[in-house]
Amino acid sequence: MTRRMGVRLVWAVLAGAAADLAGLGLVAAAAWLITRAAEQPPLAALSVAIVATRAFATSKGVFRYAERLTGHDVALRAQAGTRERLYDALVAPQQPRHGGADLLSRMVDDTEAVQDLLVRCLLPAVAAAMAGLAAVVIGLTILPVAALVLLAGLVVAGVLLPAGAAAAARRWSARLAPARAALAGRVADLVHGSADLAAYGADGEALARAREADEALAALERRQARVHAAALAGGILAQVLTVVAVVLLAQAGGAGSVGTAVLALTSLVAFEPVLPLAAAGERLAGVTAALRRLREVRAAVPAVAEPAAPAPRPDGPLTIEVDNLVVSHPPATTTAAGQEQGALDGAPQNGQQGHHRRQQQRRVVLDGVSLRLTPGRRVAVVGPSGAGKSTLLAALMRLVEPESGAVRVNGVDIRALAGDDVRALMTGLTQDPYIFRASVRDNLRLAGPEADDETLHRAVRDARLEEWVERTGWDAELGEDGRTVSGGQLQRLALARALLYDPPVLLLDEPAEALDEETADRLTADLLDVTRGRTTLLVTHRLKGLERVDEVIVLEEGRVVQRGHHDELVSVPGYYRDLWESEALTRR
Repeated sequence: MTRRMGVRLVWAVLAGAAADLAGLGLVAAAAWLITRAAEQPPLAALSVAIVATRAFATSKGVFRYAERLTGHDVALRAQAGTRERLYDALVAPQQPRHGGADLLSRMVDDTEAVQDLLVRCLLPAVAAAMAGLAAVVIGLTILPVAALVLLAGLVVAGVLLPAGAAAAARRWSARLAPARAALAGRVADLVHGSADLAAYGADGEALARAREADEALAALERRQARVHAAALAGGILAQVLTVVAVVLLAQAGGAGSVGTAVLALTSLVAFEPVLPLAAAGERLAGVTAALRRLREVRAAVPAVAEPAAPAPRPDGPLTIEVDNLVVSHPPATTTAAGQEQGALDGAPQNGQQGHHRRQQQRRVVLDGVSLRLTPGRRVAVVGPSGAGKSTLLAALMRLVEPESGAVRVNGVDIRALAGDDVRALMTGLTQDPYIFRASVRDNLRLAGPEADDETLHRAVRDARLEEWVERTGWDAELGEDGRTVSGGQLQRLALARALLYDPPVLLLDEPAEALDEETADRLTADLLDVTRGRTTLLVTHRLKGLERVDEVIVLEEGRVVQRGHHDELVSVPGYYRDLWESEALTRR
């Protein structure tokens, strides 16, 4: 929290306390004025009370408005700051830990906990404490023994009941947030997988699981509501008993009609800011759990380690050297929620048994891969699924951490560069491109915000998507995650975005995937024309047109098993020639 926000928070606390004190003063002054006026004293004897009553009535509204305005301003700013830090944590490459629905629940529901912490917990507690103290002071001036009874009642309603409510709610709060996330996950499955569920007749089972998650959440919320009702009832009971005791003591102690009225009404009003503290204590338990869940996201182990002092980004023509690169998938563990995650995210395992288990689960994806990309050189990487082709591109874009070996740009290890600088030099079409719920134009301008219409048209034309875009319209809104476009259109739109970004080293992961054979061949040919003279690394399953690249590298099980020009590889036995002959038979 910044110093400016801290000052605003102090003002909000003071304004809230002043509003409650004004309300207390209003009731005390009004009670004295009414009972004293019944004795028919001279009007001059009532003038001060009359002015005080008006002042307290006016100031209460003014202070309450100031408290609401300042308090909510601070709370909303704090919530925005929390979300901004959460965005930063999510944008940075991380080891997979949370599902999308769970992250959405944390982003929407849990970030509101920051606002509740200030508005529903901190401000009411401070205001109630100051108002209760003022009521006790008023009681001490009239009848000390009644003030002690009032203090005891306020302690019960403002300290013991909120503490009990918080302890009871803490039991349920730790289960409520995961239950909400589980329900959000079930709903997300129903929405995004509705077509597949209907196709395989699994929609009934999916709906049943969603109902089970909903019923589990509803049961927890009912139990929480019982805690809230019990705490509220206990506070009201404490208020009633305290006021009755104070009145009886005032009558027995000879406080008089004026003193008795002031003590009774002051005691009654003193509980108004105190009674909500039970709900605040209950909410505090939920806030604590929500903040803990947010810290889990921000504390997630990053997929790559950013350097403390990044080296300058290399300039000029770039030479990329991959030297004996080894990348392993982390061993999978299971969280309490049943989600798989890397061992780096789980609890550490000690001893020889834990070490053996990690070694046993460890799977090498790239094993000693080396290649060299000089300026303008085009290299194709082929191999069966799971050979490590996409992992190689991820390592080049600094999205995964190599176990050993190095990737150098003009002799500088990319681990010494900021991740954003690496991706500014080497990026392109990823394995799972995402299409945003926005227009075609806006989806493209994600890669080139300042691109003019001519540049956009050229990128679309190079991706062989011009006809579809002209027919659909540049301003047509695409569905979430590209649900309103075909797989081939999604792939070509993402390719156009990569071409529009125009990085110094273009990385393309299966650009012809999800396309029919004829379109894929034309697109590959166009890509090879467009990338002539520029540094390109192409990952593909298709061999058509690869005679035009400078080098072909064949990966199998993470190792380079063949490399050379297309004409050389088709002449020697191996995966490449087998695939080439298979494609030739298919084309006949």
